[in-house]
Amino acid sequence: MVQIDINCDMGESFGNWTMGRDDEVMPYITSANIAGGFHAGDPHVMGETVALAAEHDVGVGIHPGLPDKMGFGRRKMDASPEEIKEYVVYQLGALSAFADQHGVDLQHVKPHGAMYSMLSESPDHARAVMEGILEVDDDLIYLATDGNIYDVAREFDDLRSVFEGYVDLDYRPDRSLIVEKEKAAPDPELVADRFVSIATEGRVEAVNGEMIDVPADSICIHGDNPNAVELLEAIHARVEERDIELAPLDDVA
Repeated sequence: MVQIDINCDMGESFGNWTMGRDDEVMPYITSANIAGGFHAGDPHVMGETVALAAEHDVGVGIHPGLPDKMGFGRRKMDASPEEIKEYVVYQLGALSAFADQHGVDLQHVKPHGAMYSMLSESPDHARAVMEGILEVDDDLIYLATDGNIYDVAREFDDLRSVFEGYVDLDYRPDRSLIVEKEKAAPDPELVADRFVSIATEGRVEAVNGEMIDVPADSICIHGDNPNAVELLEAIHARVEERDIELAPLDDVA
């Protein structure tokens, strides 16, 4: 039986501003990437999201971003590898406290937005972050958003890493993702087809019709999609028909 994780970015609300449908999405996923308060999230939301994940037995990970709530962590900063490492360690520490409070172990790290882009483009930044993770907790899993980062992660013998794929976004033939400024509602059946294809074959159809390799053990569903719950329902229905088991990152790493 094939095992695969479903991860989702969570806890990105703060103050009076709401992002995503965390309460509705959480029952359908196996791993939650929880914002650390820099690009989104706040102490109240972090605590509530960890508690919600614990209630549904969902693996908890930090989703660290750049200190830029105004830009939702999507604007690049001129930051050194050491500075980016410290941003990650700081947010990891904050979420660890809430995890301890609710009796759960932290499972993984998945950088957000412009921070992820910086790590993808600069191996030195990526290595610094991974060193910081190992210095805090060498049981943590690095959830790698693209091949560049995954290759760097595999340089570390003592760092567990998992490659992730996407099914609610289109791929170009070079395996880069097409990210639209305005999120449309993807077709649930198409998304479920892609999920099965990646889970069972490690391949998915690119926007030009070409089949490309996406050897992922975790698949991301964007919780801020307008029909995120419907997408997840379609995936779960398809999983029940196939020899696929949903499992948290800790089981697939």
